[in-house]
Amino acid sequence: MSDNPIAAPLVGVVLEEQIDITVDQVCALCRVERTQIVHLVEEGVIDPLPPVHALEHWRFSGEALARARRALRLQRELELNPAAAALVLDLLDEVAALRQALRH
Repeated sequence: MSDNPIAAPLVGVVLEEQIDITVDQVCALCRVERTQIVHLVEEGVIDPLPPVHALEHWRFSGEALARARRALRLQRELELNPAAAALVLDLLDEVAALRQALRH
């Protein structure tokens, strides 16, 4: 075993994109309050899976969880509001799509 703290093993959870999780699970995994997830939904960053019922019954895909985490990180690290984080994510998605199109 190395004495180097950087060499310490990483521990994480791999989530499939095809999972179906509740709003409370999204809050727990993102370590945020429900209001922050509601703001992300209101700004169109993430969408609950259909059929969309009351907030207590919202369910999200693994892809939505990953997008929520990215948006929340942008908000925290760059001090962006939810609307600005949504815009940045849309632009990053567009850049990724253009890069992929250039490869083909």
